[in-house]
Amino acid sequence: MSRSGPVLITGCSSGVGHAAAKLFRAAGFETFATARDPAALDDLRALGCHVLALDVTDEEARRAAVSAVEREFGAVGVLVNNAGYGQYGPLEEISLDILRRQFETNVFGGLRLSQLVLPGMRRAGAGRIVTVSSVAGRVAVLGGGAYHASKFALEALADALRPEVEPFGVKVVNVLPGPIATNFEATLLKSIPDGGEDSPYAAFRKNLARRMHEFLDPRGFGVMTAEHVARVVLKAATAARPRTRYNVGFLARFGPLGRALTPDRIVDFVTRRDVSGRGG
Repeated sequence: MSRSGPVLITGCSSGVGHAAAKLFRAAGFETFATARDPAALDDLRALGCHVLALDVTDEEARRAAVSAVEREFGAVGVLVNNAGYGQYGPLEEISLDILRRQFETNVFGGLRLSQLVLPGMRRAGAGRIVTVSSVAGRVAVLGGGAYHASKFALEALADALRPEVEPFGVKVVNVLPGPIATNFEATLLKSIPDGGEDSPYAAFRKNLARRMHEFLDPRGFGVMTAEHVARVVLKAATAARPRTRYNVGFLARFGPLGRALTPDRIVDFVTRRDVSGRGG
């Protein structure tokens, strides 16, 4: 792909999106870095990135962001759907409004941006849509049902969208990282609903928070940096013949295989012991 062709990246205030914006700009791309608060992108602006305010759940903001790129370049060359967060907690205590917010950000925002950039990509006869999904879209465990459901949805949408748009010269690629050392953990822990001390899930919530803290510890097994994942995002966007999926890290590569080979009841037993109040 052309090194000059404009890239629109969502969720650039920190983590993978921030690291990816730096890499694309360093590689010579006209890079549009976006976040809800553009003040968080000052260092990217200093590097030469175009900075835009974008809440992926806001239709007016989505249209404005795509229009800003198209006014200057005619079409978005690469869309990187990265914005997202992890909603955790026992499903019984997660309201439908909370679940809708999870899908509005993680699923509908990226899908709608894809819909908005596709007409321009079709006219150009080329384009690429890269979505930062997760190994959570392949393997689900207790406590993360809302988040996992949103990532499973991204995988299904990619499998449907990819052959639909390939005849127009547009490639669809998903990047599935394992655990990443970013501020994802802080947002995750805040997302767990507080059902009170009388909740039957009181111990479960505490153990879930402990388990996720350990799982995302930068020193933990298989935990990667945002920069490591961002390099794969750049590869997915620039490879002449990209894979349909890039599994990043040991857990993303082998976790789904191990899960597929392990009976459901054994997985349930092991994870329940690890996270539930009865786990010891």
